[in-house]
Amino acid sequence: MQRFDEILLLIGRLNYTWTNTESLLIHLIAGLAKVDKETAVVVFLTLNTTRARIDLVERLAKMAKTPEKCRKDILSLLEKLNQKSSLRNKYNHCIYSFDDKGDISHTHLMRIFDGKDTIKYGKVEAMDDAEVGRISECIEDVARVNREIWSVVRANGFPQ
Repeated sequence: MQRFDEILLLIGRLNYTWTNTESLLIHLIAGLAKVDKETAVVVFLTLNTTRARIDLVERLAKMAKTPEKCRKDILSLLEKLNQKSSLRNKYNHCIYSFDDKGDISHTHLMRIFDGKDTIKYGKVEAMDDAEVGRISECIEDVARVNREIWSVVRANGFPQ
């Protein structure tokens, strides 16, 4: 059960780190759209998916009025965040198999893959040391993006 607790803690940290970092998009929305933070919060909460929020920030950054350095910095950060979203999504949309000790042994993705005349579902992947390492690395990467977003917010005088 120790491994089970370790994995749950890690997945919880992944979700916390991701959600905390995603909320920083509020400051980017405020700065890029030139609105106050409260208005940016309303916009952020109105968009109910991560994809929609990232798309909005990306489109605002690409506007001609956005200074080139700011645009490049933000687009680079969004690319990094997007690269990490698949692992986060995996653990938000899977179920688990357990071994005889009660530890998580595999994940089953809850997605249907349509073939020409068949379907496949529940892709199975091992929850081994390599996967635990990938989750830990993802947490560190998302935390790094978090710090970089704050740097961009401060450097551009966006609402904090």
